[in-house]
Amino acid sequence: MDNLTHSLAGWALAETGLKHRTRKGVAALVLAANMPDIDVFFGWAPWAPLAMHRGFTHGLVGGVLLMPPLLAGLLWLLDRWQTSRGTIATDAPPLRFGWLVLLSYFGAITHPLLDLQNVYAVQLLSPMREAWYHTDGLFIVSPWLLAMLGLGIWLSRRWGRGAPAVAALGASVLFIAANIGISSLARDALVMSEPYPQPDRIFASPAPVRFWERDMVWRERGLIGFGHYNPLRALAHLDAKEQSVRDNMRNPLVQQAAQATPEAVKFLAWSQMPVAKIERSGCTAKVTFADARFTGPAMARNFNTVVDLKTC
Repeated sequence: MDNLTHSLAGWALAETGLKHRTRKGVAALVLAANMPDIDVFFGWAPWAPLAMHRGFTHGLVGGVLLMPPLLAGLLWLLDRWQTSRGTIATDAPPLRFGWLVLLSYFGAITHPLLDLQNVYAVQLLSPMREAWYHTDGLFIVSPWLLAMLGLGIWLSRRWGRGAPAVAALGASVLFIAANIGISSLARDALVMSEPYPQPDRIFASPAPVRFWERDMVWRERGLIGFGHYNPLRALAHLDAKEQSVRDNMRNPLVQQAAQATPEAVKFLAWSQMPVAKIERSGCTAKVTFADARFTGPAMARNFNTVVDLKTC
């Protein structure tokens, strides 16, 4: 999810009344809700689970178990420094370190739970397992979720009580659960649609505004299929399909290119539905790796890496 959604999730938790448990309670919840995205600054790291976005810092070990106490410690040090400078208001609530740690945990758990909802997926069990998990319950920026959380926060601050924030969080959970159910229906509809495919991987990406619709991508025996699901038109089958394309991942040139550069190795470690396009020119072959989740049938969108190979 985008960082605005993560921030609003932490802020909404604060407005339920948790912000009064300790000084810097709001900071702990909001910062912890964004903290796992620190991995975007570690793409250079030699340890792959840390260098991988949505890897170690988004997992149950790194992001949920280990990082919250570090954040709480930094906030405590900041508070001590501010106190020594006399910049803490005299009527400010006391700093309770135990609550600071607990609120950091509350905020941190929201991050992988939200990121789990979109097709980008997360490595929840990193570094023990490299498997990617996803529920396909939300578009990566959901205006509906932003509206619910934003309204709950605004009403809680305006009325001076936490009930609207609690209602907003509850509505958000119900909204996500309903969307997970729609994605499950979409996957069932795919295998019930002619010619009745039996894919080894399926992604059902929600639309940003028309949240009930799904852009379907699946892989079956080296072919990538694309389709569309709208339960308001057809509940038990897809309402549209695009022509399938080959992923070319078993091509010898592609297999050579997959190990040719560190960028290609890293890209394919991240990609969950890799596809490759081969362009030959004289003694050179250009292999473009992409991920079918983000390319579309035309294979022409972002998220790709290019490898040039000498063939003569």
